[in-house]
This record gives sequence, C-alpha cells and structure tokens, in this order.
Amino acid sequence: MRTYSLIFLGLLVTACNTPGPHFRGLPATRVTVDGSTFDVRVRDRLAEALRVNPEYAPRFGPIRDRAGVAMEQVSGCKVTEVRGDQALATGLLDCGDGPPKQPIQADGHNVCYTVRTMGPLRDYRCDPV
Repeated sequence: MRTYSLIFLGLLVTACNTPGPHFRGLPATRVTVDGSTFDVRVRDRLAEALRVNPEYAPRFGPIRDRAGVAMEQVSGCKVTEVRGDQALATGLLDCGDGPPKQPIQADGHNVCYTVRTMGPLRDYRCDPV
C-alpha cells in the first residue's frame, strides 16, 4: 500500500508542470513578468502560459495580466482574452491577417518589468536574459 501511495504522489507532482494536450510537444519560451515566471507555448491562434515559479496565494487577476503580457511577447500578437487559473492560462490571439510569429528564443528566457503605470494600465519592457 505504501508503494502505491508513493507512485500516486509521484504522478501527481509530475503533472504539475505539464502543458495541456493541445500544446504538448511544443518548445516553451520562458518569460518572467513582474516576478511571475511562465513557460509560454503558441499553437495557431492560442497561447498557453504555464506558471513555473512558487507564489504565495496568488489571485488570478494579476496573474492573468502578467500571463497576457508573456503570451504577447512570445506570439507577437495581441491577446484578446485570457482564461484559466493561477497555474495555467490560455490566451486567445488576434494576429490580424497573418499567423503568429515564430516564438522568440524558444527555450530562452525573457524578463519583463513595469516601466510605467497609469491607473489600471501598465507599460512593460522585456529583455532577453
């Protein structure tokens, strides 16, 4: 019984950092936005941001906004809507007439930080690490 419990716990922990079925097999681009680190994958008109850093009791509102910035950085498209939760968010992309660009620095790492805040709006600057 103890062995089965350890196997189950191992499977549970392994699943915590796994992309959704639609994004499996795609390379991830790591982006940090205001302290939240995401592995971002893009397929067609969807992007997925998987948060990979520990944060104490994050609310989805701030995480949603940061995930949207990360998805925009990687896809080069405007994110029109973000759905999901604090750990895994999916964004709907508006790329105009063309497809999303190729992900920037696949398996790379970019850091984005707030450079200006005006009410609810923020401007970000993103740099490769």
